Amino acid sequence: MHVKILGSGCANCVNLERATRQAVEELGLEATFEKVTDYADIAAYGIMRTPGLVVDEQVLLSGRVPTTSQVKDLLATR
Repeated sequence: MHVKILGSGCANCVNLERATRQAVEELGLEATFEKVTDYADIAAYGIMRTPGLVVDEQVLLSGRVPTTSQVKDLLATR
């Protein structure tokens, strides 16, 4: 799975990446992570508020920082 964290690198983006990495580990999944900081690239996903979480080119959430449990739920339903 390919995970993209969209945002400027702010504290919320760091927290989203941390929660997502922990969720991936707890679910026993293999994933590559990429940080997307270019606003044109972020806007191309239709995201107007960061941070954003994109998994395998599908936008799973934007504009908020979920808990690790919430990320696990998002990933488990994929």
